[in-house]
Amino acid sequence: MTPDSGLRLLPWSGPDGKPCYLSTDNRDGYMSRLADNIESIQLGTAAELLEEASTTLDNRDAGPENVRLLAKDLTGALREVLRVATSRGHLLAANEPDGV
Repeated sequence: MTPDSGLRLLPWSGPDGKPCYLSTDNRDGYMSRLADNIESIQLGTAAELLEEASTTLDNRDAGPENVRLLAKDLTGALREVLRVATSRGHLLAANEPDGV
């Protein structure tokens, strides 16, 4: 997807992990609002995991399984945050005036 394609990268994957896109000019439409809400949840989850990571890594008694599970959760959250950042970056670029 390129910023000028007019498609919005959605914050979830389709079958086989393929990206999903939304084609609409209505930023207040149901699917746009749903995507905004899911992005907000994903960013909140990432913030919570960051706090959990700090706590777990400061805990000398945290076993390898706890650290492994944390790494797995952080990897998923990072993947989602990257998708949100990519989507929002494309939206910003698509809304820039020509010549900027």
